[in-house]
This record gives sequence, structure tokens and C-alpha cells, in this order.
Amino acid sequence: MRILIPIAIIFMVFFCASPFAYMFIISVSHEPAFLSPDVAFKFTLGNYRAVLATETLHFIDYLKNSLIISGISAILSVMIAGFAAYAITRLHIRGKMFILLFILAISMFPQISLIGYLFKFMTKLGLINTYPALIFPYISWTLPLSLWILKSYFAQIPKELDKAGLIDGCTHFKILTRIIFPVAAPGLVSTALLAFIFAFNEFMFALMLTTDYHARTIPVGIAFFQGIHGEIPWGNIMSASVIAIMPVVILTIAFQRYIIQGLTSGAIKG
Repeated sequence: MRILIPIAIIFMVFFCASPFAYMFIISVSHEPAFLSPDVAFKFTLGNYRAVLATETLHFIDYLKNSLIISGISAILSVMIAGFAAYAITRLHIRGKMFILLFILAISMFPQISLIGYLFKFMTKLGLINTYPALIFPYISWTLPLSLWILKSYFAQIPKELDKAGLIDGCTHFKILTRIIFPVAAPGLVSTALLAFIFAFNEFMFALMLTTDYHARTIPVGIAFFQGIHGEIPWGNIMSASVIAIMPVVILTIAFQRYIIQGLTSGAIKG
């Protein structure tokens, strides 16, 4: 029985890591069909040079757009969710659970059912192919997730901290910004990172609400590699994908301690 646990762990690691390993191998292979018996594997960095140096691909522009749009969306989403989570967990508001369930229900609408109306709305505002055209939908899209995570986290923080702040003459705003936010820093970081990943990987809104490299994000940009070349350049696609996942990997490694604390427990346990 004991041997089943390490076997299951090895299987899960292999199952999760094998697509990324295959992606990296293709990105450094001269021929994507190197698994064929007639084609030998030949190491090359030409795919990375082509992606980074070819101006017509606009890969750097796509990456920059994704980082800016996802970063702003994540920060604003966490800020709004933080205020909402504080109000729900600390203030006396009628129908708190109804509000949470209503927000959760709205988040369950599929993107395809909203994109037509959203496109018309953004067109009337003149925001098509701009950063706000994606930032506002991304905030709305990630807000339910951010709110539910922070609500659960704030609920674990003792309310005695609020009472102590009120005795010292603090307003609710000061209590939130000077007491609750610092204590809930791990939860805020983990929530912001999850919101960033959700926005960074989003495809549907970015496809319909952008028209060129001025605002198009990296998932859509990579998908259009096929149209640019007239064929499927697997080497370029895989090398671009490897570069695209690096910001998320770096952020995850850098804030690993905060993510684990934020997702597993509160900052103060009773």
C-alpha cells in the first residue's frame, strides 16, 4: 500500500510536466517532426531568435500588452474585492450571502454569451483595440474569484483587531488599509497572482476586442502565427509559449511562500 503513494506522485508529476517538456524540446528542435525515424534531433536556438527578432511577429508587443493588462486588472480586482470582502465580513449588511451567491451566479455565464453585447458596448465607447477594452472585462471576470478568496481569508482574522482600531480612533478605511491589509498580505498576494494568471491566459475577449498588436495579448498573438506564415510554425509557436509562461513561473517562484500561506490558512489562527 505504501508503494502506491510514490507511484501516484511520480505519475502525476510526469502527467503534468510532460506537455511542458515536449513544448520545450520542440522549441529547441530544428525540425518539429524529430520523433519520426527519418528525422534526427538537431538542437537550435533559432526559433527563439526568430520570435524575438522578427518585427512582423510583434511578439514583444504582445508580451508587453499581456503584462500591462493582466497586471492592472489583477491589482484593481484585488483592491475592489478587498473592500467588498471587508464590508461583507466585518460590517452589518443584510443579505450578505445573497450578494455573494448573486456575484457567483453572474460569473457562471459563459464568455461566448456575453461577447456580442460587450463588443457593441465597447464599439459605442470607441474602446476597441485599446487597453481599457480588456481591463474592464478582466476586472469583472476575475472579481468573483478574488472576492470569494478574500472573503474566506478575512473571515479568519479576529474582529478584535477592528475593535482595537475603533478604540484608537481609526475609521473603517484606516482599519482596512493599516490593519487588515497588512495582516492579510499572503491572501492578497495569492489572490492577485491567481487573478493575473486568469487574465494573462484569457483568449475570447482578447480575440474579439482587439484588432492588431497595439492591444492584442499573447494568447491571441501566438494563435495568429499560423496566419502570418501561411503554415503552422511549430518551432516558433512552442518557443513563444515557453517565453510566455516565464513571467507566471517567475512570479509563482518569487511569491511561493505567500501563495501557500494565502491559500491554506489565515494569517492568525484561533
